[in-house]
Amino acid sequence: MSLYSVLLVDDEEEVFQVIMKKLDWEGMGFRIAGYARNGVEALEMAEELSVDVVMTDIKMPYMDGLTLCRKLKEQYQKIKVIIFSGFDEFEYAREAIKIEAEEYILKPINANELREVFERIKNNLDKELDEKRNIDKLREYYLESLPMLQENFLTSLIDGRIPEDSIEEYAKNCSLTLKGPYFVVTVLHISTTNPMEGALPIDPFLLAVSVKKLAEEQLAASEYDSKIVTYLGDGIVITQLPTEEAITRFTDCMDKICKMAKRVCKAKITAGIGHVCSGPEELQMSYLGAKNAVSYRVLYGNTRAINIAEIDPQENADLPWEEPFIQKIIKKVKVGEEQPLLDAIAEFTEKLAGSKMSLQRYRILIMELITELSRFGANNQINLEDVFGGNGDVYTRAMQLESTDALREWLCENCLKLQKQVQNERQDTTKSFVSKAIDYVKEHYADTDLGIETICGYLNVSAAYFSTVFKKETGKTFINYLTDYRMEEAVELLLTQNEKTYVIAEKVGYTDPNYFSYVFKKQFGMSPSKYKTSRMEAAQDA
Repeated sequence: MSLYSVLLVDDEEEVFQVIMKKLDWEGMGFRIAGYARNGVEALEMAEELSVDVVMTDIKMPYMDGLTLCRKLKEQYQKIKVIIFSGFDEFEYAREAIKIEAEEYILKPINANELREVFERIKNNLDKELDEKRNIDKLREYYLESLPMLQENFLTSLIDGRIPEDSIEEYAKNCSLTLKGPYFVVTVLHISTTNPMEGALPIDPFLLAVSVKKLAEEQLAASEYDSKIVTYLGDGIVITQLPTEEAITRFTDCMDKICKMAKRVCKAKITAGIGHVCSGPEELQMSYLGAKNAVSYRVLYGNTRAINIAEIDPQENADLPWEEPFIQKIIKKVKVGEEQPLLDAIAEFTEKLAGSKMSLQRYRILIMELITELSRFGANNQINLEDVFGGNGDVYTRAMQLESTDALREWLCENCLKLQKQVQNERQDTTKSFVSKAIDYVKEHYADTDLGIETICGYLNVSAAYFSTVFKKETGKTFINYLTDYRMEEAVELLLTQNEKTYVIAEKVGYTDPNYFSYVFKKQFGMSPSKYKTSRMEAAQDA
């Protein structure tokens, strides 16, 4: 049986122990996922642990329970919050109701009352899951929510099958408004080859419907005007943006939907986000970019949003890839896996061998392929002489190959070189990206407002992409890295300067000296003053 996860929040550890012992949690359908000693810590843990229920005290240091509840409700709409307090005052209860807390309980906590509270919450959670997993309801929703005219129009639009001068008329006939001023296409790809462990067996078609419904609910509650259709097995989200810069916030929004789909629908989703375009007539190019972004899940993993403009800023969404085989070879070079690239080249040359095309058409096709490979290499700052060699004209050498087998060997050799160069360039770019973030921390760690939002604004990327790359390269989350660096600087100041703790706290970016002491003790196992004394005594003994 799948258990709902609970996060306990209280600054008194004995309260945790009492609450944990009062109930048979597993018997009620819950498990204690962890506990936090203040609201700041709880907010970080709620995202990391993907909890269903947060039970929090009101009076805590650094962030009280009401503020925590408000922030949780802003970031995670489905989370259930229980507030408990020793304060029997109407204002607290009224504020708890105002911010949509599920329950408000007075200390001392009665076991029977607490059991009844969690029984009610479990019933509510079960109903929410049943609504999303009930196959009959999914079928009914699918049949009722298929505005066929709109779906055909939008899929035709991303396929480029509607003349530009007819788009406005078609949209009006379908009761759609495409004012923009900016647009972007997102592909929601469901991984069916590696389903989640413990997921209920469900028809892939119905799973797609469940994911589509979840995405519609979340986007309807967001700032973005989006339409979702199902096309070639994927969910296609067509979104209107107020500004080009809004794409970073939108990327984070889609990243949260991917993570929610994993928890609610038991589905692994990759949200591939295409290029931002300035008109509905350009949506086909955004769609191509979104499909390319999805293919990068082999590098960045699924259950996340991948923005093609962030991972491959040199990609040109307007490339006239007229030949599907050429497009496939380019894509395999970009993704970075050797065998799929060799297979794509073999498929291409086999098609050539059996095509019986004219010599003129053959030469044009080879020139197109070499042109696209050269353009791709140039756009990625690759020295083409390192790939094709500097001895003579590459087109002439390709035309002198006497068979499709010879062409296949030549392409395999050079495309593998190009693939390796792209991988090296990408690694260098990623390391430079992380190095900029680290350098920024070293220069601005004393800034009390420094956080993920600040660094992402500096680098002009979404938090979802930044967090993934930073942890992949450093092995730490950005918050953990920032905390570790601040603590290192704090230790240096403690041992070299005769300053008060509150002064050192301010110098390393903490406005609250009590919270600084709390973090320091959590990091080193003792208070700043004790740490300084112990180091000085150790130095004297030595």
